[in-house]
Amino acid sequence: DPIAALSQGSRGEVLAEYGDLQEAGAVALSDDGHPVSNSQLMRRALEYAHTFDLLVISHAEDLALTGDGVMHEGTVSVALGLKGIPAAAEEVAVFRDIELARLTGARLHIAHVSTAGSVDIIRRAKPLGAKVTAETTPHYFSLTDEAVRGYNTNAKMSPPLRTAADIAAIRAGLADGTLDCIATDHAPHSVLEKEVEFDRAANGIIGLETAVGLSLDLVQAGVLTPIELVAKLSTNPARILQVPGGSLKEGAPADITVLDPTRPWTVDVQQFKSKSRNSPFDGHAMTGRAVLTIVGGAIKYAL
Repeated sequence: DPIAALSQGSRGEVLAEYGDLQEAGAVALSDDGHPVSNSQLMRRALEYAHTFDLLVISHAEDLALTGDGVMHEGTVSVALGLKGIPAAAEEVAVFRDIELARLTGARLHIAHVSTAGSVDIIRRAKPLGAKVTAETTPHYFSLTDEAVRGYNTNAKMSPPLRTAADIAAIRAGLADGTLDCIATDHAPHSVLEKEVEFDRAANGIIGLETAVGLSLDLVQAGVLTPIELVAKLSTNPARILQVPGGSLKEGAPADITVLDPTRPWTVDVQQFKSKSRNSPFDGHAMTGRAVLTIVGGAIKYAL
C-alpha cells in the first residue's frame, strides 16, 4: 500500500490531489524525508486529508534550526568539530504538527522520534484528544551520538543519533504506549554516498536485517513483552494505516515472519540480502532473528 506525497514534488509548496491519490491506492500522505516548513500549508494538508480520512505522516523538523548541522548538537559534536542539530529542531515541529492535528481533527503520525522532548510532547498530547500516533526506530533506542566518533558516516542519519538520556526516554515511551510502532527507516546508500567526508555523506542507514535483533533487546531488557513487541512491529502499524494484515486471524493475509528469539548471530553486512551495506551495526552480536518468511501463503525465505 503506497504512501503518497503530501505536496506536489514533496517540495512543500502546493498540495497534491488527495482524492485522486486515494483512488489510486494511497493509504497515507507524507513528504517523507522533507518536513512541511509552511505551517499554513500543513494546516491545509491536515484539513484536506481529514475529508478523506487519510493519515498524514510527519517528518518533524524545523529546517531553520537544523541549519547546516550534520549530527546531534552536544559534547560529541563539539569534540569532533562538527556542526550540531539541536533536539529542539525536532521537538518544535512535533509540537506544531500535533497542535495543527488538534485544530483540524485529522489523524497524524510522527515518524522516527529521536528525542526525550518529543516523547514527552506526544505523551501529553494523547489524553488531550489529539489523534496522534508515533514511531521510533531501532537505532534511536540502541545507539547514541558516540557512534559518530571516528567520523563514521554509517552513523549519520536524519534525525541524528542523540544521547543516552534520549534512549532511556524512547524506551520508556515504547513501554507506556506513547510510541505505538517500531519502523526500520530503511535507507540504502552506496559506498559512493557514504565513503566521503562526514559533512558530504548521505543521511540514513539500512535497517531491515537488524530490526528484529535490535528490537528483541527490548524484550530481553524487560522494556516490552513479546506480545507488545509484535504489536509495535506489526499489529499497530497495520491498524494505524488501516490496511489488512498484522494478525493471524483466519482469512487475514498470510504474510508471516517466524522469529527465533534465542538464536545468537553476529551482524556481517557482507552477508546481507540488501544490496547496500550502510549499517552501523556491522560486527554487533545479537540474539534473535527471523528464520522463516511467508508471503501470501508461500515460503519466500528460510534460514
